[in-house]
Amino acid sequence: MSRRIVARRSPIHGNGVFAVAPINKGEEIIEYKGTMMTHEDADEMYGDGGETGHTFLFTLNDDYILDANRKGNIARWINHSCAPNCVAFVIENESGNPRKDKVVIEAKRNIKAGEELTYDYGIVLEVPHTARLKKKWACLCGSPKCTGTLLKPKRAAKS
Repeated sequence: MSRRIVARRSPIHGNGVFAVAPINKGEEIIEYKGTMMTHEDADEMYGDGGETGHTFLFTLNDDYILDANRKGNIARWINHSCAPNCVAFVIENESGNPRKDKVVIEAKRNIKAGEELTYDYGIVLEVPHTARLKKKWACLCGSPKCTGTLLKPKRAAKS
């Protein structure tokens, strides 16, 4: 099977992932891989206040995070966009084992060869969104719909 995607320098930020052939809406493109770790381990390794601007961490579920900085694949280079052409979602393991959940990236619409793949990171930090933090998490997607930040509003407290 020929590779449908390739990593190279991105006009959005650093490296990016680009389609080398057309990808159809709804098509699974790649699984997001990395070293599985607990939220506590991630906080200990990277801090829990969002100060690092580290975007290789992907929340898998309430128990685990994937760290694509370690044993990650090309999916870690997919950049954020406020008007994404892909969506990332967690597929829960049928037996209910949270260690076997996985993240896949799927095309949100038809993607042409040469287009950069993007998805909305949906980053929620449970700390105040200060001007300094917003600058650290600034969005560079260039979309007319750009919000200027990768940060999302904090989730409402569960009642």
